[in-house]
Amino acid sequence: MSDLEDLVLQAFSETGALARKVQGFSARESQREMASSVAKAIETQGALVVEAGTGTGKTFAYLVPALLSGRRVLLSTATKTLQDQLFNKDLPLVRDALGVPVQIALLKGRQNYVCHFHLERALMDARLPSPREAEHLQKIKSFMQQTLTGDKADCEGVPENSAAWPWVTSNKDNCLGSECPNAGECHVNKARKDALEAEVVVINHHLFLADVALKEEGVAELLPNSDLVIFDEAHQLPDIATSLLGSNISTGQCQEYLRDLLIEGRTSGTDAGDWDGTIRPLDILLKDIRRFVGVEVDSARYTLDQFKDISKVVPTCVEFGIQFEDLLEKLEPLAPRSEAWLKLYGRATELCMAWQRWFGSGDVSQAKSKGAEDAGSVRWVNVSAHNVQFCESPLDVSEAFGKLYQDQAKTWVFTSATLSVKDSLSHFNRSMGLDDAQDLLLPSPFNYEEQGLLCVPQDMPMPNEPQFNEKLCKALWPLIQASDGGVFFLCTSLRAVRVVGEFLRDKITEDELDWQLLVQGESSRAELLDRFRDSAKPILVGAASFWEGVDIRGEALRLVIIDKLPFAPPDDPIFQARSDVLKKQGGNPFSELSIPDAAIALKQGAGRLIRDETDWGVLVIGDRRIVDKSYGKMLWRSLPPFRRTRELSTAVAFMKEKLGR
Repeated sequence: MSDLEDLVLQAFSETGALARKVQGFSARESQREMASSVAKAIETQGALVVEAGTGTGKTFAYLVPALLSGRRVLLSTATKTLQDQLFNKDLPLVRDALGVPVQIALLKGRQNYVCHFHLERALMDARLPSPREAEHLQKIKSFMQQTLTGDKADCEGVPENSAAWPWVTSNKDNCLGSECPNAGECHVNKARKDALEAEVVVINHHLFLADVALKEEGVAELLPNSDLVIFDEAHQLPDIATSLLGSNISTGQCQEYLRDLLIEGRTSGTDAGDWDGTIRPLDILLKDIRRFVGVEVDSARYTLDQFKDISKVVPTCVEFGIQFEDLLEKLEPLAPRSEAWLKLYGRATELCMAWQRWFGSGDVSQAKSKGAEDAGSVRWVNVSAHNVQFCESPLDVSEAFGKLYQDQAKTWVFTSATLSVKDSLSHFNRSMGLDDAQDLLLPSPFNYEEQGLLCVPQDMPMPNEPQFNEKLCKALWPLIQASDGGVFFLCTSLRAVRVVGEFLRDKITEDELDWQLLVQGESSRAELLDRFRDSAKPILVGAASFWEGVDIRGEALRLVIIDKLPFAPPDDPIFQARSDVLKKQGGNPFSELSIPDAAIALKQGAGRLIRDETDWGVLVIGDRRIVDKSYGKMLWRSLPPFRRTRELSTAVAFMKEKLGR
């Protein structure tokens, strides 16, 4: 046993530092096993992949060996919520308990920090959509007068999706760098300086992968050097990497550029013409693109030919590219004026080239495939409420990660509660290029058979039948009534969210129930979750973003309903392209792609129900294919070992018994 492993096991012992200093701490055998494995991996380098079931205590299991090792550590998470929790709560708690003088730092992408320069400009000339956003801008101004970090997560009263944020934050394109008049007080620079001086830096997967992408381009790295990289919520890495390790151009990027150009034109370019008149037609074209794209399907990813008005989308995009080239010619003579104009000219050149790569000829088939002729990448379009993003992504990120491991001799730890499929980590390892990683599967310590009940109701229609969601809601209404609130209704599409929300709203009104119905899209995700926690009898209806990263304990959440098995939509462009490649190689896309991805997503949704030893509840899966189809067995085996039933009456009785009725 190595010295580090010995120190780690001492810390987790009944009389160790954690038991003495952390109130209520009691080490679990699986937690000690994980901590010991992380310690071994640190001593030997290489990669370790750990699935640690809910309740294992994986955060302490990787923090203790990391802090005791004396190595420089990058700790990466998928969500900013967990990033903040690690930095503000878990890391200081473990550090103080162990008594190790380790300096820690929190580092996020630059768009998470308020920029002094852009705030000043926004206060003078921001064109915000409503008085509400104007009020947000004033709150940000007050926040900046007292904050030490500039982290927008600390700014109370301004939601994350406020239209004010893009006006007051910088990005890699519009940051003036050392030429900025506010460079000395820049919060991004301060955060990066703190990160360079710290032994442990908490980052997120997006920032890590942005750093990888910049290194590929030969640009100076964003992150400090490290001996150990730990990825929590590692199951999200393949998807995030697919999105970030490619190239994209969006209407949002172009709108931000036009906004910055308009401000600079009014400030120092009034002699060069009417900037409002120059930019207005381009702005209208961008809005037309978003309008013509529409949202006809509920997937987050589309191909161009899925859009109803494709005959309008591509010509409008081509026209924007032509007018943007004209704008570039107007900017060229202005570039020598100042660093700001030089930067604006450089940005316009890059945007113009990216737009041309997609829509150079105006041919739809070329826009769909140009630059992606080989099987190595795929073109797709991401549509959100205010943005259309045209993306080209690698189909396989394992090669990029494999090169990373070879180039950087260090320890890599990947962990999550949901990495395995049928008790195997091979699907995750293959997607991440981990050929010789050490694997560790640790089951949850919870007594699922006593704490929970899984119900797959009999006599339900097949999920592709008309009005499936209405029929499911009607069948489950007695169980929802018995729960008296405390419900998560998780859907696989936004359309289902709307249908379920309307059904429940009508029933709650009809029966005059004092429940609070919370439906995705009616408020931000954070606001909905806060209201759920604060309500006595809440019901939340949501899609993908609510399937993971939500930790609600106790009776506050006692019923989780999953409408359908979370298979990727068959017309998802990335899934389609990967399927085509697999077929050509003689593989089976359904068993090798669809089933593993659905199993992990299903396990994430089910994981919302039982969060500690005293939790209890009912999990309902409304999709009978999990029982009726031969592949259902693999999905069953990926779920926690709940007691199971096909009878809704049994689930109602369980709910009433637990509630003491």
